[in-house]
Formats: sequence, structure tokens, C-alpha cells
Amino acid sequence: MHLSRFRVNTARSGARRLLSSPQRLHAAVMSSFPGTLPSDINAPRVLWRLDRNARAEVFLYVVSPARPDMTHLVEQAGWPAAATDPETPGWQTRPYGPLLDRLAAGGQWGFRLTANPVHHARRKDGEPTKRTAHLTNHHQQRWLLERQDRAGFRILEKEAANRLLPAGTTHRGHSHNGDRYQMTVRDRRDVDFTKEPSAKAPVRLVTVTYDGLLEVTDPDAMRRTLTHGLGKAKAYGCGLMTLAPVQRRA
Repeated sequence: MHLSRFRVNTARSGARRLLSSPQRLHAAVMSSFPGTLPSDINAPRVLWRLDRNARAEVFLYVVSPARPDMTHLVEQAGWPAAATDPETPGWQTRPYGPLLDRLAAGGQWGFRLTANPVHHARRKDGEPTKRTAHLTNHHQQRWLLERQDRAGFRILEKEAANRLLPAGTTHRGHSHNGDRYQMTVRDRRDVDFTKEPSAKAPVRLVTVTYDGLLEVTDPDAMRRTLTHGLGKAKAYGCGLMTLAPVQRRA
């Protein structure tokens, strides 16, 4: 497994074109792998995510079973002149195995995840259920909390002195998850694009980014989450969770 980071040159028209359509960006990411990727549903897949840290600071992260060649992305949406040095080709790729091997029960990490939090709802009696986006901060947080056990982690709670809820209050049925958990939900985006020129209806998604602190509870399940993704719309930049070491205070 590999983890790659590519900085997007947002001043270029090619970059703006890619950023305007998850379908185009997905195609560009998949074009980074000249070889045949695993087709087994149980095999790790290619996951990607855009981190928009500032208007002119946008990073593309890719987790993949094969090492990518992003030369075409550099030419279209990067800095080609600055990438002539073979030591700095315009993107960075590192082996992902060492981090995956470090995962152990009880280990604490900072995390970031962009996801498409949805549920199935029925508008009227007798109608089939329809996939519907969660729109409130509370329901978006609850979406992740309901998946944490199966995904191999638990989101850490705030210290008692820093939260408003009494100890022992569960997230189920309570409207103030943000008062209890070390987790924020931000950067909501209503994504609307046409999958194909001949498509009758556009694709509509709601995406949000989660930042917070977690503790690993099941290392094998956590590895699967990191290499297979979490939630829906993985082809469109959702599902990739990345971890960072927790900085301990002196």
C-alpha cells in the first residue's frame, strides 16, 4: 500500500476543471496506475480525498495498492517546470505499510475523514426507501459514531472539565454530540455534477470533513477502514481516513 500527496495548482485552468467535477478527478486519479489494479471486492482499493486548507492550498491525497505515476496530473494541474528534478517529481509517495503495522489496540491518533453521511428514509408510507443525506451537524456526527465500533476505533471524549454533558451520557438520542466528543464536522459541500454527457440526471452528494481524535480498538478492522474506505461515494473523493500521531503536551 502507498500514500501519496499531490499539491494542486489552483491558478491553472486544468486544475479548476478537475476540481469542478469529482467524476473528472476520479478518472485522473485512476489514470495514475498503468498496471491492472486488483478487482477482488475484498482487496484494498484506490481511495482519494481533497483537503482544501486554503483557497490556494489544495492537496490531493491518494491511498492505493500500487505506486502511482502522477506525471499527467503535474502537467495538467501542477507545476511542470518545478518537477523536472527526478527527486521532486511534483508529488510525494510513501509506503503505507509501516503506519498500518504500527496500529495497536489502545493507540491514539488524530484523524481526518471526508465522507458522504447518508441514511435510507421513506417519505411516505408504502414508498420504497431512498438514500438521503444527513444535513445537520448532530446527525452527521451520529453517522460516524454509529460506525466507529465496526470500523475498529472509538472517538475520544473530551475531558469532563471541557464538556457540557454529564459523564456517562450516550450519543444515542442526544442532540449535543459536539459537547462530548473530540470531533468536529466542517466544510460541508453540496456537490452536483453530471456523471456522463448522456446522463438524464446529475449526481448530487453532500460531503463533510471530520477532524478529531480516536483510539484504535480493533487493529485489523482499523487497517481495513484505512485501505477500503468508510461510507458511500468512494469514487467521488469520500471514505479516505488518514491518521496523524497525537502531539503530547509536555
